Amino acid sequence: MKRAYDDSASASVGPPQSRPRLDPIGVQQFLEDDESTKNLARKVAEHYSLRTNQTLEERESSPIIHLKKLNNWIKSVLIRIYARRGDAVLDLACGKGGDLIKWDKAKIGYYVGIDIAEGSIEDCRTRYNGDADPHQRRKKFTFPARLICGDCFEVQLDTVLEDDAPFDICSCQFAMHYSWSTEARARRALANVSALLRPGGTFIGTMPDANVIIRKLREAEGLVFGNSVYWIRFDEEHAGKKFGSSDPFGIKYKFHLEDAVDCPEWIVPFHVFKSLAEEYDLELIFVKNAHEFVDEYLKKPEYAELMRRLGALGDGNQDQSTLSQDEWEVAYLYLSFVLRKRGQPDRNQRNSNRTNNGQMQISKNDILYVSNDNY
Repeated sequence: MKRAYDDSASASVGPPQSRPRLDPIGVQQFLEDDESTKNLARKVAEHYSLRTNQTLEERESSPIIHLKKLNNWIKSVLIRIYARRGDAVLDLACGKGGDLIKWDKAKIGYYVGIDIAEGSIEDCRTRYNGDADPHQRRKKFTFPARLICGDCFEVQLDTVLEDDAPFDICSCQFAMHYSWSTEARARRALANVSALLRPGGTFIGTMPDANVIIRKLREAEGLVFGNSVYWIRFDEEHAGKKFGSSDPFGIKYKFHLEDAVDCPEWIVPFHVFKSLAEEYDLELIFVKNAHEFVDEYLKKPEYAELMRRLGALGDGNQDQSTLSQDEWEVAYLYLSFVLRKRGQPDRNQRNSNRTNNGQMQISKNDILYVSNDNY
């Protein structure tokens, strides 16, 4: 695929240098006063709860099936590189458990998944138990797990998961931008990751690339841009298409992706994300736009073979099992990142008895429901 990534993009918005830092311990009081943010979070949760599990035939007929396969390849590569046998994994915004098989192949030792959408957590439970699709039998997962229903960008998770921490790796795939509606939520998200990761632990994730989105907005005639499978619309308040450094949070847009997403999202200026993460002892290892990620890792034989098996890319000529140009353009809207928690790992902590907290079969009564009212 043709590379279209531009490292020199200057469309990002500035860091909050002139504003006082919010006390991460007292973040909750700001969230309790922000009812509009809670309502938007509920809308996002409702959107994903209402999405039903698809059959194999339905998935293969999706207009963005190859984009989905490409996204799965990117996540699989991240997990293969950074997950180790026996790792304890915290999966923020775990959704319907689509990455469970990836974690199983990495031979992890323990898994905790949390998601705001009750329907998604229930689907994750049935998938973990092996009965998500009665027509497709599979072996049981090899790791014990816990599932939690709650907003991981609002609840103080170190209280909820005190007996499960520390984790070796934390993952947040295609969801971190939902925390960027307010500074308080963004800080809570990063505070949760930092508090629950062991020193030396890894935080992997994917999210929209703010540079690309804002550049496309500025190139568009109006406030809407897209192609046959997606569109992004900004409100009239952004008609000037200028984004200052006074407040890099709460820059909202509507994102529609065929057969996938139709809800509000927020711009995450990556240099602000990096700066904020450093306040929580999370150091950047790398950030790559999806096009750059494909260019780099597709050159490695083991990952090229994985791409071939997933069927995301063909030769772009006679092979029709390839991404369409419109799907490839959507991939350009995203980036991958890896952060590491400062400090030296404690091997004794890593081999603690956390697996007793999980189960190999999860009933509906085993799901823990949490909110700021609980903690």
